[in-house]
Amino acid sequence: MNQTTGILVIGGGIAGIQAALDAAEQGVDVCLVEKSSSIGGHMAQLDKTFPTLDCSACILTPKMVEVARHPNIKLLTYSELHEVKRNGESFEVKILKKPRFIDETKCTGCGTCAQHCPVEIPNEFDMALGVRKAIYVPFPQAIPLKYTIDDEHCLRLTIGGLKCGLCSKICQAKAVNFDQKPEVISLTVGAIIIATGFEAFDARKKSEYGYGRYPNVITSLELERLLNASGPTGGHLLRLSDGRIPKRVAFIQCVGSRDHQVGRSFCSRACCMCAVKNGILLREHVHDVDVTIFGIDLRAYGKGFEEFYQRAKNEFNIHFIRGRVSRILEVSETKNLLLRAEDTEAGELIEREFDMVVLSVGMEPSSGTPELSKVLDIPIDEYGFLLEK
Repeated sequence: MNQTTGILVIGGGIAGIQAALDAAEQGVDVCLVEKSSSIGGHMAQLDKTFPTLDCSACILTPKMVEVARHPNIKLLTYSELHEVKRNGESFEVKILKKPRFIDETKCTGCGTCAQHCPVEIPNEFDMALGVRKAIYVPFPQAIPLKYTIDDEHCLRLTIGGLKCGLCSKICQAKAVNFDQKPEVISLTVGAIIIATGFEAFDARKKSEYGYGRYPNVITSLELERLLNASGPTGGHLLRLSDGRIPKRVAFIQCVGSRDHQVGRSFCSRACCMCAVKNGILLREHVHDVDVTIFGIDLRAYGKGFEEFYQRAKNEFNIHFIRGRVSRILEVSETKNLLLRAEDTEAGELIEREFDMVVLSVGMEPSSGTPELSKVLDIPIDEYGFLLEK
């Protein structure tokens, strides 16, 4: 399959979406490539944005729909950049479109197949706090709203020769196609925009905080899913250990940022305001919850950010303690968490008990960045990010 287009945008998060729309509005033909089954990226996981507390989906979803409908944009989801060769002033590009095992021209997105699928696995979109089926869309507003079969977990493939095929039998549109093969799409483009986003720092690397061992220590992205009405708890803030509503919540800043011990000395820039935003949302969800944010300092560098921080302190009574948390211990009887930290402003060591702890994890390059750097012949820096010229 050979096609010609003007610009290739790699990554279908909010940055890639906006780049594609901006170019398309100027009359440029755009091919937007996203490796997952839907565009939207991390912004689709969020509940609100800072500092305005606008609904994240209300901002993102119209842009996603516009991308799908724009006559100058060709959308390739569930696809990855495979090869790039320079040809004079242009680039010869090959994109590998992975098989969904669903005919996208027939699938109506009705969801009947998922309702009858017997397989449940952790849902990556919900940070594994919820479940999805082996045939799925990542979230209800997915673009394109076409189902995908996870061939790693689909029962048609394995388990003692057992074959399911129930989705194929139940689909009235006859969209299921287990014979679908990978497809290579060739393009000629004049420019390439890289918008491959980030992944959250693996909080298990900070073993002193007990993430992965203590159920009530969660990450900031996991909290986002708990607070989101479309999340695994329907927007209700609940402890993972016992389903109780937490009344004392602590945020720990710079987990995987500004930390030489884990090789992440850079500031991820968004974590401070994310904690402030989520602290406010916690107070709105549970009015009597006590919220404390522990950090080296608070970086409110953007327009309206300082006012947002002051509002959190004065209007929502969120407490800020300047100092690093050295260790978290779990109280075995209650599954509560003891935090030990130094309050550098008061000049004293403190130990406090909380019902839940949220780790504000930093940003890392997306997992495909090393391979992408080889395909595009672009060097990476000491942290793994692509180097700007």
